[in-house]
Amino acid sequence: METNKSKRISPAFIKQLDENEIFVFGSNLAGMHGGGAAKIAYASFGAVWGEGVGLYGKTYAIPTMHGGLDVIKPYVDDFIEFARTHPEMKFLVTRVGCGIAGFRDEEMAPLFKKAAELENVYLPEVWWVIIS
Repeated sequence: METNKSKRISPAFIKQLDENEIFVFGSNLAGMHGGGAAKIAYASFGAVWGEGVGLYGKTYAIPTMHGGLDVIKPYVDDFIEFARTHPEMKFLVTRVGCGIAGFRDEEMAPLFKKAAELENVYLPEVWWVIIS
């Protein structure tokens, strides 16, 4: 079934979240949320210092600072499975891995292709272009 992807674009800048919305961001395994989207997640949305993977507060951390795409992919797959089993949540995915971690959108977007099938996952507009 084709989904209306044009309406599932995550905002470029997320300043507030509705009750069921989750801020999905790139982190490091140590959970040192000192910069980029991780800093916003920690300061504004309940990310926990020292926790670099998974759901905390209104955030979901995906580690991107510890290696290449091959070691990031399992964490992305875990996120996609989590989102699939939590349809009551709306996941606003930032440009995970494309800031401090230094990956390009063309590298990261394909890791999230299966997430495009989920009605409760919102992706950056540029990622929709890449994976479509």
